[in-house]
Amino acid sequence: MKFLIPSLIATSLALAPFASAQMGAPAPKSETVLAVEKALASPIRTPEERARDARERKPAQTLEFFGLKPDMTVVEIMPGAGWYTKILGQVLADKGQLHLFGGAARLEPRLKEWGLDKVKIAEGKFATKPSGQFGVFDADAIEIPLKNVDLVLTFRNLHNMTPGARAMVNKAVFASLKPGGIYGVVDHTRRHNDPTSSENWRRIDPVIVIKEALDAGFEFEAFSDLHFRPDDELRFDSQRPTVGGYSDRFTLKFRKPAR
Repeated sequence: MKFLIPSLIATSLALAPFASAQMGAPAPKSETVLAVEKALASPIRTPEERARDARERKPAQTLEFFGLKPDMTVVEIMPGAGWYTKILGQVLADKGQLHLFGGAARLEPRLKEWGLDKVKIAEGKFATKPSGQFGVFDADAIEIPLKNVDLVLTFRNLHNMTPGARAMVNKAVFASLKPGGIYGVVDHTRRHNDPTSSENWRRIDPVIVIKEALDAGFEFEAFSDLHFRPDDELRFDSQRPTVGGYSDRFTLKFRKPAR
């Protein structure tokens, strides 16, 4: 035994550098992640917005997954109250461009308040109309007035559209992207083949979203489980107290073919 112990110690010491190399130091943060983290710390963001960062929306990981770079031209569709706009607008301020499309004009006064003067409103055509279903709109025409865009993003919006409106959005996105450009989608997950009800209308089946994007000419590039929530049974409205606004969400990445 007395000969075995020194031998074991020597072996352990010899293997220590190898084990350390295998574990490795943390990979350096990308330019995108550093820029997003700087934007997240900005004083233009509210405490309520910050509360959604790490647990729910994971913006740095999400935007890195979609391939965001600070020098890109990006379109955000239906930006809502501007949660992502505040981040994207800062990341793209120096070397890139951010355009807001789809009900975005109401954000224009806020952009100046936030110091995001370089963010532009893309007017185009966004002629929507009621569909007869609560919370879901139809459309007569949707056209994005931009070409050769690097990245188009939409967060939790497709569930608010009829199949016809989504087809128009997908067509408009495809036309606006450059060859090889990326279309990134995040939305509330509906159980596959679950018929629409008052509980699930604010959700959408990711299989349908993938099929519709493929029908529009996109290639399905990748998906991420960043927004998987194991305790969301996909049964109830994402705004129900039991779900707490923190629903299971799918994260899909599509590419316009290079040729």
